[in-house]
Amino acid sequence: MTAVTLTAPPALAPLLARGALRSPFKRPAPDAAFPHTRLVLPGVRVDLVKLAAYERVCGFPTGEPALPVTYPHVLGFPLAMRLMSRRDFPLPLLGLVHTSVEIVRGAALAADGAYELSVRIDGLAAHRRGTEAAVVTELRSEATVVWASRSTYLARHRTGPAASPAPGRDNGARLPAVTEWSLAGDVGRRYGAVSGDRNPIHLHPLTARLFGFPRAVAHGMWTLARCLAAHGTGGCAMVRAGFRAPVPLPGTVTYGADGNGRFELRDGGGRLHLWGSVS
Repeated sequence: MTAVTLTAPPALAPLLARGALRSPFKRPAPDAAFPHTRLVLPGVRVDLVKLAAYERVCGFPTGEPALPVTYPHVLGFPLAMRLMSRRDFPLPLLGLVHTSVEIVRGAALAADGAYELSVRIDGLAAHRRGTEAAVVTELRSEATVVWASRSTYLARHRTGPAASPAPGRDNGARLPAVTEWSLAGDVGRRYGAVSGDRNPIHLHPLTARLFGFPRAVAHGMWTLARCLAAHGTGGCAMVRAGFRAPVPLPGTVTYGADGNGRFELRDGGGRLHLWGSVS
């Protein structure tokens, strides 16, 4: 793994454009080569205006002294896009689907703190619907990792019979319903504006249809953030979540929780969209 130190966050627009242009030429496979580069960005400070906009979109209280547990994912997104838009990253950026995330937070993170951010590709794996890439993001304070995540992203394509099934919790019994949320059709555009993630599947029905979705679908990290805003996470925390089915926009979903750290999001017919746990 080669470490490359950046002097500023990469500009997202040209990275997204480059990734989109290269997408038709990618040949995803679990045994393909991928970038063995760790991008490092020191001296990261949070823009409190952008943080407040994120908190409002996701349902977190604004003005808190600590960062929401999901916010470092947003900070790392430009670095992840720099790696995933490279010519030697084998998965097409367009149409990638976030399938799971695990977050470990060692302590509450001060919103006005200074951090070192790093992102790397952790490997590729077969999935029953294609190939997944794992992306690891870490936040350090005084050389100590205080927040880390591992996300998997799926490129859908035809697979052979040996492709492994998707990991994660079985649909199982429904958790007790807590509340119902009506989601507006512009949730994907609003979250894209505060996160920088403007994947076409989230923005408009017409662009979503290009990738096999009849309607725009919510970002996985928005659905997780919305659930965690309702659930709460405290200081030290481990969060695990699996994104099982896209959340169509607009739509209505039911948030459920069991009081012991598990939560979920389902549609009116009981289909599981997201499962998660906090410990």
